[in-house]
Amino acid sequence: MLGLASVGSVMVALDVLVVAAALTTIRADLGASPTQLEWTVNAYGLSFAMLLMTAAAIGDRWGRRRTYVGGLLLFTLASVACALATSLPFLIAARAVQGVGAAVVMPLSMSLLGAAFPPERRGRAIGVFSGVTGIAVLGGPMIGGAVTEGLAWQWIFWINVPVGLIAIPLVLRKVTESTGPSRRLDLAGAVLVSLAVLALVWGIVNGESAGWSSAEVVGSFAAGVVLLAGFGVWEGRSGHSMIPLRFFRQRTFTAANAAGFFLTAALFAAVFFLSQYMQAVLGSAPFAAGLQLLPWTATLFVVGPLAGRLVDRVGERPLVVIGLTLQGLGMFWVAAVDSGQYDALVVPLVITGCGVSLAMPAAQSAAMGALPRDAVGIASGVYSMNRQLGGAAGVAVLGSVFASAGGYGGDGFTRALGGCGVLSLLGALAGLGIAARRRTGGPVAPKAMEEVR
Repeated sequence: MLGLASVGSVMVALDVLVVAAALTTIRADLGASPTQLEWTVNAYGLSFAMLLMTAAAIGDRWGRRRTYVGGLLLFTLASVACALATSLPFLIAARAVQGVGAAVVMPLSMSLLGAAFPPERRGRAIGVFSGVTGIAVLGGPMIGGAVTEGLAWQWIFWINVPVGLIAIPLVLRKVTESTGPSRRLDLAGAVLVSLAVLALVWGIVNGESAGWSSAEVVGSFAAGVVLLAGFGVWEGRSGHSMIPLRFFRQRTFTAANAAGFFLTAALFAAVFFLSQYMQAVLGSAPFAAGLQLLPWTATLFVVGPLAGRLVDRVGERPLVVIGLTLQGLGMFWVAAVDSGQYDALVVPLVITGCGVSLAMPAAQSAAMGALPRDAVGIASGVYSMNRQLGGAAGVAVLGSVFASAGGYGGDGFTRALGGCGVLSLLGALAGLGIAARRRTGGPVAPKAMEEVR
């Protein structure tokens, strides 16, 4: 169960950043402009973000295993279409469909884990799951560079195909079907939250190019806020709400989601800027740049599973707070290193990796364990949506900071990594709101524990 859920998560996480390493080659091959090229990334991110909650709700109603398999199949077929693309519009359309598949796979993989493992074993399982997902995120630029240099850019999509074709029949044979509470699908709520996330992510990804004060960006954010408010009003009145608003009064659930948002914002931005730093400043090829991030990546192999075991013993709050504090300190250290000195980056990269390895599984475990077990689909959908919003916001906002400070030729890198440090510390502060571990299991409120019983 753990392996098959992790396979889907790794496929999705890799495709978030692996394409970035091949953009230059794709541009030369398909004759795209820089603006057009951005949409090979944005199309995936937009469809991915906007459908996460809806996919989680569908999985609760129609069966999590069945929905997960459907997401894997769609993601695999869309990968074939991406690999066969001979024009940029076709590639962008295929990437949008691939994002839909990813939106199904990611929350459902977490839902299957939450349903399969009892609270006393869930932390260890999520530790392994988060570790391999984190490795996929951090290793995306290296894998993309290796495949692009050694084969061709199309192979960053072809490699998904055998993995998907092997995983689908194994999931059908080995994974037990599970569902959430029996209730009608909240179509109005699904439309409202999907459009709200679309508007917010649209504003984020276009903020730097169109200008943060432009009518397009301000209008997108305004529409997102209005739609979110409408979603809240509807959910408060609906008899079959997609996300019962009382869940957000659960302190641990809200705090864990806030910590996950800041963690992902800092992590995705740091991966983006550090992989570019290795190439633009140190002169490394894409694959070599990925290898230079190994002091950061390798800690996930060791610390990730260890953090999962520690979650079951000491609780989530200490690991979230300590982990995000370490990540913040490591990023401040990286920002302070003199340009062009790779050796000086090794120790702060290790510290940063240890921090994210501690915090990532703990934040996810806290969010999943804060709600009754039959609400695991809702918990996974909300956490996945927050994580995606955080990643998009971190790259876009700190990208503007980077550009306004002169890029790699000025203080852009220093300020961007300093911003990653600030985001990490904000996540640590949010983590203080996670309830302390109770002897009966996870940091679950007494009322929620009674519902589980």
